[in-house]
Amino acid sequence: MQMKPMICVLGSLLCLFLTGRADEVADKGRDVFKKHQREVVTVQLVQKATYSASGRAGESQEAKQDITGTVVDPSGLTVLALSSTDPTEMYRRMYGDRVKVEVEVSDVKILLDDGVEIPAEIVLRDKDLDLAFIRPKVKPASPMAAADLSRAASVQVLDPVITLNRLGRAAGRAYSASVEHISAVVPKPRT
Repeated sequence: MQMKPMICVLGSLLCLFLTGRADEVADKGRDVFKKHQREVVTVQLVQKATYSASGRAGESQEAKQDITGTVVDPSGLTVLALSSTDPTEMYRRMYGDRVKVEVEVSDVKILLDDGVEIPAEIVLRDKDLDLAFIRPKVKPASPMAAADLSRAASVQVLDPVITLNRLGRAAGRAYSASVEHISAVVPKPRT
């Protein structure tokens, strides 16, 4: 019977410790959010996908998609997931040779939080790292808030990180943040 009170005391102490630690992470996270939220943008793409199977003529569909990107240079250079801009490789893995899919991006815009839409273009694709880089077609009137990649830190598995995002149109494209943990560090082809 003595063991139950000891377990309750240890559990209570653990909860107090974790609550204090959670408050510290939340405070630091709010600071990161306030300082860096404008570096995160919504990228709107218009994609035209053409599907063909078994030698039959292709069927086309056009869709508008919002993707979160990170501005990495004040000129507006923005990075996002290549698989979001061109899901051709994903379709190839899913369907193999049975279905041929071709995706063409016909329109790219960077949407800022003040409602400004900046026409952009895809300038680089890195299939190994699943990255696409876009830049404005016309230089922005003023430098854009951009992540300083020269200050990148090394991370280890299970390190806590704050991730910033933009919600969808239904949520007014509000900024959001969450606490995540590094689940893997992949060293090849590049860290």
